[in-house]
Amino acid sequence: MPYRYFAQHLLTGEILAPDLPLSDVEFGPQLNGPGSMTAKLSPRFARSLPEAVDEGNTALYVEHGGVLRWGGILWQATPQDRTLSLEAAGWSSYLQRRHDVHGELDGRGPYVHADPCRVIRDIWAYAQSVPDGDLGVIVDPATSTATVGTPAEPLRFSWWEDPVLGTAVDDLVKADDSPDYTCDTAWGPGGTIVRRLRLAYPRLGARRTDVSFTSGINILDAPAVTRSADDYATTVIATGAGEGRAKKRVIDSVRDGRLRLEQVLDLPDIKGTDVLAARARAERVRRQTRGSVDQIRIRPDHPAAPLGAFQVGDDVPVTVHNEWTSWSGWCRITGWTVRTGGSDGESVTVDLARADGYHYGSAA
Repeated sequence: MPYRYFAQHLLTGEILAPDLPLSDVEFGPQLNGPGSMTAKLSPRFARSLPEAVDEGNTALYVEHGGVLRWGGILWQATPQDRTLSLEAAGWSSYLQRRHDVHGELDGRGPYVHADPCRVIRDIWAYAQSVPDGDLGVIVDPATSTATVGTPAEPLRFSWWEDPVLGTAVDDLVKADDSPDYTCDTAWGPGGTIVRRLRLAYPRLGARRTDVSFTSGINILDAPAVTRSADDYATTVIATGAGEGRAKKRVIDSVRDGRLRLEQVLDLPDIKGTDVLAARARAERVRRQTRGSVDQIRIRPDHPAAPLGAFQVGDDVPVTVHNEWTSWSGWCRITGWTVRTGGSDGESVTVDLARADGYHYGSAA
């Protein structure tokens, strides 16, 4: 089934080109980021459809099988040899080009013990309240038990610092106990297009037993299994809240016949020794498990994990066999890139991270 690519004016919603003849297309979403799309367009089509490749003013979309697979903003259109190379990114990339010019998000801040989900919604509400700044992005109504800002140090948006709204969102999703987001696009009622920021807490995605990535089944290549002593430890020194001699500290250590290697885990918001001990032990166990698979390439139509059956944030069992090693474990999907054509046809490159490297808060 062929892919369809089309362009839309970002503010008016006018469809500028219902069927763009793009080639060398790659696209995909990202965990806590905008995701991206790259493609090429021949000069004759670019000259006849200049408004469809108007960087910074055009939305590009990918449709396949009646489903909108991706949508985002065209940021660059660069002539290279006999093609026009296009680069686009998902909706959250817009906030990297926006600043708080009023201060405190025009009266929404400052924030003390505030839910970061609320702050993210306020950032989007402020960005889209300014004339010519409304992308129509809908932010999910998620809530969390995490907090940002204290009476002593409120979270502020000072206009004289020209705060970048995108950087502020990035800071709000950095910590372990923070919400996740990804950019999403879908058909709405009456053929409308819904631009959405999927926001979730304590996490996006779920642990999946109905989806798997396995060498010789749906993994196409022989991915590298990375092993590094930089990540290994038999001893974890976890530090929590407090200053100086009053700082909470727990050491979790084992002897396993290998050279003692230590790692420090800094958790300044944790006040309970029992919680700190549990985190130290989990980190030590994780660091004793060697090996990680960071990226694989899969068949998009294989029943073990067809495209559309998994989402950003899911934990999926991964099994890799190659001439160097055999490795299996749970990995979290942090994004993927679909290549719609090529010498070996359509393929999906999936970005992964060790699932045990994440710590989630409690649902609100």
